[in-house]
Amino acid sequence: MSGSDGYTVGAVAKIAKVTVRTLHHYDEIGLLSPEGRTPAGYRRYGDADLDRLQQILFYRELGFPLEEVAAILDDDSVSPSEHLRRQHELLTDRISRLQELAAAVEHAMEAKKMGIQLTPEEKFEVFGEHYQEEWESEAEQRWGDTEAWAQSQRRTGEYGKEDWLRIKAEADALNDRLVAAFTAGRPADGVAAMDLAEEHRRHICDHFYDCTYAIHRGIAGMYVADPRFTATYEQLAPGLAQWLHDAMTANADRHENA
Repeated sequence: MSGSDGYTVGAVAKIAKVTVRTLHHYDEIGLLSPEGRTPAGYRRYGDADLDRLQQILFYRELGFPLEEVAAILDDDSVSPSEHLRRQHELLTDRISRLQELAAAVEHAMEAKKMGIQLTPEEKFEVFGEHYQEEWESEAEQRWGDTEAWAQSQRRTGEYGKEDWLRIKAEADALNDRLVAAFTAGRPADGVAAMDLAEEHRRHICDHFYDCTYAIHRGIAGMYVADPRFTATYEQLAPGLAQWLHDAMTANADRHENA
C-alpha cells in the first residue's frame, strides 16, 4: 500500500526486488529505518525511505560493504548532486572494467582459434591478468570445423611464448597506426585506411591461416556484431570498430573488383 499510510515492508520488498529479511536487517543496523510505524508497530516506508533504499542498492551493486554505504549516505557534507557525480564516476569505472574483461575474452578466443601452445602462466603473461582458459572452448565450438582452424593449428603448433609476444607486439603496433589514421580523420574507404586493412589481413596470413578477402570481410562483420570484439577496438578509440569494419570491407571490395 502507499499514499499517506506509506508502504508496507512487503510492498517495498516487491518494488525493490529485495527480501523482507534484507529490509529488516537494514532497519536493525540503522542503515534504513522507516519513517513511520503503525499503532501495532508495523513498519511503514515513505518516499524518502525508498529514495535512500535506491542509493543503498546502487552502492551494494558496486560491491561497497554496508558500513561504507552508511558512511557515504550519512555524510551531510555531500549534496545530492555530488552523490550523482560520484555514482557517474563509479559507473564509468565499472563500464571500463567490463570492457577490459570483454577484450580479455576476445584475446582468449583468438588464442584458442589460432592454436596457441602456451602454459597457463604464459597465457596470463601474454594475454593479460583477466585471461580464463574456459573461454577457449567457445572458440573451438565456433571455428573447430573450419579449414582456417586446422591450418592455424598446424602453423602455430610450434610457437612458443617469445613468438606470441612478438606477434602481439606487431598487432599492437598496427593498432597504433589504425588509431592514428582514424583520429586524423582518414576516410574508411580511402587509400590509407584500406592499406592498413590490408596490413591487418596480411598479419593474419603471415602468422595464422590464409585469410581470403571473403574471410576478412566476415571478420570485419564480427568487429561490429560481437560486443566482445567491438570492445577491443572501442577501448583504443571510440568509433574505431566501425571504422575498421568499413575499411576492411572497402579493401575487400577494392581487391575483389580489381
